[in-house]
Amino acid sequence: MEKISINSYKPGKIVCVGMNYRGHVSEQDGRFPDKPVLFCKSNTSIIKNNENIICPEEVKELDYEVELAVVIGKKAKNVLPENMSDYIYGYTIMNDVTARDIQKKEGQWFRAKSFDTFAPIGPDIILAKYIKNPDNINLKSYVNGELRQDSNTSDMIFGVYELISFISKSMTLEEGDLVSTGTPAGVGAFRKQKSFLRNEDIISCQIDNIGELVNKIVKE
Repeated sequence: MEKISINSYKPGKIVCVGMNYRGHVSEQDGRFPDKPVLFCKSNTSIIKNNENIICPEEVKELDYEVELAVVIGKKAKNVLPENMSDYIYGYTIMNDVTARDIQKKEGQWFRAKSFDTFAPIGPDIILAKYIKNPDNINLKSYVNGELRQDSNTSDMIFGVYELISFISKSMTLEEGDLVSTGTPAGVGAFRKQKSFLRNEDIISCQIDNIGELVNKIVKE
């Protein structure tokens, strides 16, 4: 399988999707969205495989979110879901790191998810032709070797092509943009006993046919 190095890749837009897994919605309040819930992360939050996630001093509840991320291959506007595969360059992993306390306190998501280093991506980009069905891929996350998330993209409420088509109706997606498709159940904030990331923790995000993204938590 051909892999493209992610080391020189820096997305233009980073468009993310919230509450897109049935299990993740169920572990929260069970209110399923009628349409995709969109938000953005700053492209200055990007780091790569084996780089450190820096936890700011003001953040007390740092959380992880393994996600399938899509790299856009060419300009896409008002594209139908059935044609969307022609616009996808490849796939990678993103850890949508989130400051839960800030997210809850401030009532909006952008700042809580856009601190520097809060968007690890990698380890590589896998060309789209090698991912036959993005809506049926296993994904997992581990903290210090302990399994935290274990799901499949078939649990998504809105599939990959449907999501990106929806986004393209409101904004032009350009070559190199990144779309992260949501996280499954098992994040630290919604475990029976809340379990947030601590200094020196190692977070591993794994997706079948893409690889393993590993990052260490370091206090600011």
